[in-house]
Amino acid sequence: MIKPGNDCVARVKDALEHLYDLRYLEQHPLAAAPQDQATPALDLAGQRLRRELAAAIESLSPGPRASFRAPQARAYNLLTMHYVEGMTVQEAAFKLGISRRQAHRDLSEARQSVAAVFAARRSTPAVPESGTAQLSSAHAEVARLKLRLRPTDIHGLIQRSQEMVARLVAQRGVLLTWDVPREPVALPTDPTAAEQVLVSAFSRAIGQALPGELRLALAVAEKQVTLTLCYVPERPQPAAAALDQVTALLADRLGWRVRQEEQPDDRRVVTLAMPRQGAVILVIDDNAGLVTLIERYLTDHAYQVVPAQDGREGLRLAQELLPTAIVLDVMMPEMSGWEVLQRLRNYPKTAQIPVIICSVLNNPALAYSLGASLVLPKPINREDVLSALRQLGVG
Repeated sequence: MIKPGNDCVARVKDALEHLYDLRYLEQHPLAAAPQDQATPALDLAGQRLRRELAAAIESLSPGPRASFRAPQARAYNLLTMHYVEGMTVQEAAFKLGISRRQAHRDLSEARQSVAAVFAARRSTPAVPESGTAQLSSAHAEVARLKLRLRPTDIHGLIQRSQEMVARLVAQRGVLLTWDVPREPVALPTDPTAAEQVLVSAFSRAIGQALPGELRLALAVAEKQVTLTLCYVPERPQPAAAALDQVTALLADRLGWRVRQEEQPDDRRVVTLAMPRQGAVILVIDDNAGLVTLIERYLTDHAYQVVPAQDGREGLRLAQELLPTAIVLDVMMPEMSGWEVLQRLRNYPKTAQIPVIICSVLNNPALAYSLGASLVLPKPINREDVLSALRQLGVG
């Protein structure tokens, strides 16, 4: 195997640190394909680079028989947890039962291995992978992706996505026209994943469209935002899918619905329906660690976690946001969780919001008598939180 130089290793490290930042990867020095390797016309360089890096990581897998903490599995598991799943080095080290210092050393060696695989594959003719194997690998990558929902400006997403496909627009002779409201529109979504879905939808439509107008329209309603692409395809039949299977899975993870329709005038209409309001979980606890823990448990689910550091802030946010559910600690300074719970139940606006008492004080009889919906004694784990939310019909 080719031994990579320090420059190659540094570039691979930089690309891994931006694995889900498509705009960054698009401009990365490693994004340019070797001249002797043919690439599909509509295959964006950033997407290709991300696939290559993910494949290089997968090549280091020791196989299913190796135990999780086995030394021969450490490089692969560190790379996967840190770069693919988004854990910190300290979190990955804890899961592997090693020191943070050891994790950094092993991760450095693992990056060199990735760079070696990457360089070796770039220097040899590519052997096409079977469609089934490609899809299986990509599905696994999407399934591992940790989504981090936050309020995101849809105008900014559309603008960045348009910039990404500008070269394709020029090559295909397509004229993009826009019908987008001027007012800011925020969505609770993962901006990186959302941008990848939009870029894929745009590039796919551009690749299918005849030269001429491709119209993009944005309709804003109370509960959802609808993005519509309308164009005349080169070959009306058979109709190609609006998204490839992997991107469709990512859209599904975001809670987006994608529909494609053929019109009588030979136009094709692709619609992306994006919910404006995901489930909002208000966590009232003076311990920031609980908020971080719940955020980590819910990162790959359609929840937005909002923290409140004390009872007064929690009551204010509860009335302003009207969250889908509230997670409430009992032992807090100035105003106890019991008092917060009573006030929540006395305010008409918040009286019906489900409240989960989460405390080291395990007193379910008192909690339920004051109006708690569920009780979770600390310490909690991921399944405790998800199960409680499912019981309350939240999500």
